[in-house]
Amino acid sequence: MDNRMITGVALITIGLLGLVAFVPLYVTRLQSLDGWGLMGGMMGGMMGGYNANPSGQRITIDQASRIAQLYLASLGNPDIALDEIMEFQYNFYILFYEKSTGIRAFEMLVDPYTGQILPEYGPNMMWNTKYGMMGGGMMWGYSLSSTASIPVTKDQAKTLAEDYLRTYLPGATVEDPDTFYGYYTVHILKDGKIYGMLSVNGYNGQVWYHSWHGQFIQVKEF
Repeated sequence: MDNRMITGVALITIGLLGLVAFVPLYVTRLQSLDGWGLMGGMMGGMMGGYNANPSGQRITIDQASRIAQLYLASLGNPDIALDEIMEFQYNFYILFYEKSTGIRAFEMLVDPYTGQILPEYGPNMMWNTKYGMMGGGMMWGYSLSSTASIPVTKDQAKTLAEDYLRTYLPGATVEDPDTFYGYYTVHILKDGKIYGMLSVNGYNGQVWYHSWHGQFIQVKEF
């Protein structure tokens, strides 16, 4: 087994162990909420499975907003606020930000059939240096402090996103990136409409396409 494979296996193992440790940080905040089945199935969703049940009753974007507001209230942090909710085929994507800095804090998902709320997988968990699993850690040779000052600039992140899309989704464009702690998230446009999103790592420029949303439906801003 060569060094690259050994390193890959080690990183996957660390990531899975971190996921197990990370879940209780959010679960404990949800235990006092009821009426939406917020607790059930969180681990299944985090590991990449969809809990969508097309034969059931799909909740509305207003109901998803209420779930997000209940979750926000459970945090007890007056500096965190709702930015927007995007409805997709497989989930509602919820964006939170810091009022004091304007920096995006973290991303959550709401199951459109069960109303379960959980941290978005991918960059939100693995790259977020303040609110994610890697907060305060060390990766890629950089100290991951809780700061929005990262080596990859916003302009560079946009260029990296455009380069990625030229190969994998020709004809698509991007909006200006949203800045998080440790990474950027970028909305993808195709034919002038929202198509999806991807994230760019703020330390090494890696692009991570959000493959778990499905078709875009609508957006509600706050």
